[in-house]
Amino acid sequence: MADKSETTPPSIDGNVLVAKSLSHLGVTHMFGVVGIPVTSLASRAMALGIRFIAFHNEQSAGYAASAYGYLTGKPGILLTVSGPGCVHGLAGLSNAWVNTWPMVMISGSCDQRDVGRGDFQELDQIEAVKAFSKLSEKAKDVREIPNCVSRVLDRAVSGRPGGCYLDIPTDVLRQKISESEADKLVDEVERSRKEEPIRGSLRSEIESAVSLLRKAERPLIVFGKGAAYSRAEDELKKLVEITGIPFLPTPMGKGLLPDTHEFSATAARSLAIGKCDVALVVGARLNWLLHFGESPKWDKDVKFILVDVSEEEIELRKPHLGIVGDAKTVIGLLNREIKDDPFCLGKSNSWVESISKKAKENGEKMEIQLAKDVVPFNFLTPMRIIRDAILAVEGPSPVVVSEGANTMDVGRSVLVQKEPRTRLDAGTWGTMGVGLGYCIAAAVASPDRLVVAVEGDSGFGFSAMEVETLVRYNLAVVIIVFNNGGVYGGDRRGPEEISGPHKEDPAPTSFVPNAGYHKLIEAFGGKGYIVETPDELKSALAESFAARKPAVVNVIIDPFAGAESGRLQHKN
Repeated sequence: MADKSETTPPSIDGNVLVAKSLSHLGVTHMFGVVGIPVTSLASRAMALGIRFIAFHNEQSAGYAASAYGYLTGKPGILLTVSGPGCVHGLAGLSNAWVNTWPMVMISGSCDQRDVGRGDFQELDQIEAVKAFSKLSEKAKDVREIPNCVSRVLDRAVSGRPGGCYLDIPTDVLRQKISESEADKLVDEVERSRKEEPIRGSLRSEIESAVSLLRKAERPLIVFGKGAAYSRAEDELKKLVEITGIPFLPTPMGKGLLPDTHEFSATAARSLAIGKCDVALVVGARLNWLLHFGESPKWDKDVKFILVDVSEEEIELRKPHLGIVGDAKTVIGLLNREIKDDPFCLGKSNSWVESISKKAKENGEKMEIQLAKDVVPFNFLTPMRIIRDAILAVEGPSPVVVSEGANTMDVGRSVLVQKEPRTRLDAGTWGTMGVGLGYCIAAAVASPDRLVVAVEGDSGFGFSAMEVETLVRYNLAVVIIVFNNGGVYGGDRRGPEEISGPHKEDPAPTSFVPNAGYHKLIEAFGGKGYIVETPDELKSALAESFAARKPAVVNVIIDPFAGAESGRLQHKN
């Protein structure tokens, strides 16, 4: 009698086929929280060479996946369980959608035969993710998996990047097919993938843009994280240096050109946007971060040249001139057009001189404030010490992650970015809670870089448990917590607000004073520091930066040093 194993071809289930499809299509990392029905999927992915980073919470894992997509240009993958796991993962998917970063959320779902019967964690997940997904796919049979995986990966990076969703029911994960058929399906998908068509000639738009810049008396170049995502730093550097036009980065555009560059208008932001007559805006939206491109912040007659990969965005903003295209490509074409008939404002140009003078004045005023050692700490003294410690790091610049109210606002002005994609903050949506997820994504995407998070205590609290994840994976991340005892600080209520039957309760903005956040990481074997003086902070940063091990530095701040904050406040 023949051995059954000799007559029955090897088979694999849906878990293995998902992992095979992801691996063959270039996925190298996944983030998520496992459980029924996706635990085996994570294990199979690891066996095929995909690094799986396991979190405590799907929100943080989703934030990590979204930031990984931005940092690498490849879709960040989030794996969640069904029902509430999918709902928690929406935090990351929506963050990718708003920031236009490529990401794919994969969730298990209930058995298809039990839909509508109240199955375990049952939810119409396709409907739930609709508002935040460019494309939502459901694999209804194991043989559909490779095509579904391919479609969501490709759509996430096509056009304007964003989040996509893949739903895989429990019964599909359990279905089996022969290994040979599975390999054939994966190979067919790999061969049939199509590159996105390249848009036709932009010659007339490029000529018009150069003409506007050439004739402008007070031109300005503004760039954002869309330009960072497209890796347009070399092209932007060339454009700025051959034309002498001042530039202004949005917060996450910082570092595409060094903040210390002679044509940087960051320290003269109000003057730059208030007086420019032509603004070339590249990979940045004219949203709240740029005051919607409207007066009184901008001159009412300013002409915008808007470069965006999305035609819909240009139609929405209605600029003087819109150019649909990738930032790197378009800036390269602008440089080529200028090369044939060069122009340069020159350092003696009155516009350049006024920007330079204002930036210098504001910079000197800031440095006078930063030079003071204020104890108990305000926000400026520790931020200066952190800035200097980061600038002293040898080798690749650290990735700086920043979230919080005052902490992030002050950090935007004080911390210096010299390399592209080395700043991650609350972004377009002003999302709090992204910090630890972003830190983990940055450490995984750029293992040669130190990651330094500068967090408010409120922002840190959203995802503080993920310090265990830092320790478990031994990631080179140092978390600096500005501990001022609450949201914006301690109890800010006036006497008229302290009334009613619960007046003895803490204020809505208050936390436990002088909380021992550094002890949290010590519980898992990481290093914690508590600091209250400049010397203590300098020592903690020197030691933790050199060690490149997970650490939390708990910086005690005067609870009344901050102010309520929710939008960019620019006083320059």
